[in-house]
Amino acid sequence: MLTRRKRIVHGMVLLALMTAAIITVTAQAQSVAPASPWAFSITPYFWMPNINGTLNYGAYPGGGGPSVEVGPDNYLEALETALMISGEVRKGRWLAFTDLIYLDFSHEESAVQSVDFGGSLVNASANVATSSSLRGVVWTLGAGYAALHGRPVKLDVFGGLRYAGLEASTDWQLAVDITGPGGGQTFPRAGSISERMDLWNGIIGVKGLVWLGSSNWSIPYYLDVGTGSGLTWQGMLGIAYSFSWVDVNLVYRHLYFDQGGDKLIQDMRFSGPALGATFRF
Repeated sequence: MLTRRKRIVHGMVLLALMTAAIITVTAQAQSVAPASPWAFSITPYFWMPNINGTLNYGAYPGGGGPSVEVGPDNYLEALETALMISGEVRKGRWLAFTDLIYLDFSHEESAVQSVDFGGSLVNASANVATSSSLRGVVWTLGAGYAALHGRPVKLDVFGGLRYAGLEASTDWQLAVDITGPGGGQTFPRAGSISERMDLWNGIIGVKGLVWLGSSNWSIPYYLDVGTGSGLTWQGMLGIAYSFSWVDVNLVYRHLYFDQGGDKLIQDMRFSGPALGATFRF
């Protein structure tokens, strides 16, 4: 885990240095432009992610605490409620943006993989009917600078923070009880448990689009990486078409969290397609 954390930190330092270099070179290469008006955009969208990861619960009242593998499940099969919207404001080359996601999954395919009686393993055949529910808000806030704009490439560099408030619960049914070392504590074959945690991470990243020739088609992209309450990164790539006042976007999006240790979120991945419309005014 320390090695992985060091790689993320080194990557963030390198990205920050590259960002500073791009801004410096761009600023020196261009003359001072006239003052630009404010520009706003808002993007409602619908993201359909699969969930895959590991949850590590604290001690269960009856003894032991389960480690649970989650997903992947089919798109929309377990999704009950979703709210997704992002917005951006620009003034000249400077920008600020925010992104809000609320997801509520129920009965996500799961399996108890171990119990904390010294890491006792659970045979896969012992999982009869185990499911997890996940509910949470992911909020990203950032500010940045347009290092490149216009055609053929738009490139924004930014820094900010990401908050994730996640609540997880698991209902399990096993074929047998799990007995602790020496025949002591027993983890029951059926039960439920839930936990909640709040994650705060600082992030840096790049975003923008690549125009496809002189057409209205483009390839939007986004990448950030961060640390704080754990490790996190997010990537997005897709295709978009621009009308006079609205852009229609179809992208594939991946969001990753990693805490490790004895935290609730050992690792969690949200991956899937998203469809949205960006209204400019």
